[in-house]
Amino acid sequence: MTTDTAQIEARRPGPHAWRMLVQSEAKMVIRDTAGLIVPLGLPLLILVMSASAASEHAVGSQGLTGLEAYVLPLVFAVVIASIGIINMPSFLAYYRRTGILRRLGVTPASPTMVLMAQVLVSLAQALLGMGLALAVAMLGFGARLPDAPLTVLGIGLLGIAAMYAVGLVVAAVAPTPNSAVAIGLVAFFAIGAVGGLFGGQDALPGPVATIGEHLPFGATVQALGAAWVGADVEPSHLLALGVSVVVGAGLGTAFFRWE
Repeated sequence: MTTDTAQIEARRPGPHAWRMLVQSEAKMVIRDTAGLIVPLGLPLLILVMSASAASEHAVGSQGLTGLEAYVLPLVFAVVIASIGIINMPSFLAYYRRTGILRRLGVTPASPTMVLMAQVLVSLAQALLGMGLALAVAMLGFGARLPDAPLTVLGIGLLGIAAMYAVGLVVAAVAPTPNSAVAIGLVAFFAIGAVGGLFGGQDALPGPVATIGEHLPFGATVQALGAAWVGADVEPSHLLALGVSVVVGAGLGTAFFRWE
């Protein structure tokens, strides 16, 4: 019994295997030029186009402006949504299409390790994109840091989890890499359009705006914006993000196919 247990332990991937897998995933992301540049370049374009006008409008009594209350939360949401909903599912669909996940299923390096490594690399890319956007906003347009950075960080991580949960559903239903990109783009623009991606939600019909601000994109923008300026975060937005994580992860796990 002891010998069998020792053999099982010896077959389990160690830190070196995890490091090599994460490095391989990082190389794949770096080589994907469009998947690397778009989540970084598109948010910066939105930031530059909107920052000047937004920085002239004060919001609240803390000296903050629309740049911190609206533009930066929107930019952060675009970064994490494009990576979580479009990029990550396309990689997983490619691995499934080429049989990589199936072959890993009979090795100590299980397909779950690939999923976890992809999430770690995607998270690093998302943090890089948000950090770059924040640096440009602060250095170029005088943006200020939030008064409660830990609250903003917590909401940001919850938003990332919600977007990745949606991406896991996309990866579960997409049979090919191209279809994963197509479905991801539709999902991205659908929840973005009703969540404020193309302008304020005031122009939307009331029920559509209400639904949009409680989907992952809109809830992330609303919660981040409120926390950044020191306003009370609506519990319904946090609840909506939490429900998105649970439902998305549950559906993705139930329908995901390794082959």
